[in-house]
Amino acid sequence: MSRPSHENPTGDNLPRALAWMVFSGVSFALMGATVKLAGDVPLPAKVFFRNLVTLGITSFVAVRMGQNPLAATPHVWRLLARSCFGLAGVFLYFLALGHLNLADASLLNKTSPFFVTVFAVLLLKEPLNRAVVPALLIAFVGALLVIKPRFDYSALPALAGFGSGMFAGMAYTLVRSLKDKESPNRIIFYFSLVSTLATAPFLMVNPPHPDQGQWLALVGTGLFAAGGQYGLTFAYHHARASRVSVFTYLHVLFSLVVGFAIWGERPDLASALGGLLILGAAVYSQRADQTDSAKG
Repeated sequence: MSRPSHENPTGDNLPRALAWMVFSGVSFALMGATVKLAGDVPLPAKVFFRNLVTLGITSFVAVRMGQNPLAATPHVWRLLARSCFGLAGVFLYFLALGHLNLADASLLNKTSPFFVTVFAVLLLKEPLNRAVVPALLIAFVGALLVIKPRFDYSALPALAGFGSGMFAGMAYTLVRSLKDKESPNRIIFYFSLVSTLATAPFLMVNPPHPDQGQWLALVGTGLFAAGGQYGLTFAYHHARASRVSVFTYLHVLFSLVVGFAIWGERPDLASALGGLLILGAAVYSQRADQTDSAKG
């Protein structure tokens, strides 16, 4: 009997992986929307609730699997560094969400894969596929079109969104360095724990006073963040990263739809062109990586 076209000898199940990617993209888009809907709730409170739900879920999973996520490990400092960079990325992303269109903030955050390429070469000593270099330059030009740099404070939210992609890229590079060393659940647990503990003191000093709608938004932020994170985890479980990584940009598409549906947001011409350049760079980069892997 012939093998289905969507599978290969490595056991990839692309349709299932893509289904999880769609689930993840929708979840992250709705997370961004709930962050914006939380309105004037202080930023640390938004970050706290974004991670509190995930902390509860990862703790539950660890208990069900009979694991102690706080057990001694030689990789503790790497786990903590990944958590700190990830926390900085979330802070900057949420800051951008408060001032930019949902799709623009999401797009700038999604420059993270290109930063992973750079940091992996610098820190992990991975070989640089020279064919990817043009993609990096195109993605940078695309980001500039979205940022629209100006010599005043009005550019700060867009720069925060771009910075969120850089810090996320560093965090994901550290995640890559932990592959086959720590379980995905433990990596997410550490990130959620560090983020919750780091933001809790701000809530004690300046307790938020959200109304009923804002409470729902905060809880939704945590639930959708957990859904997005686990959707990504299961997607990469069902297929190789090289086959599905480009579909992380579904998050931007769904953010565009959600932003238009709720706030009537429309990207301007420069942002639309920048988005197309970044997406095109991502597709080109993935194809270049696949070609290089095939030659290897």
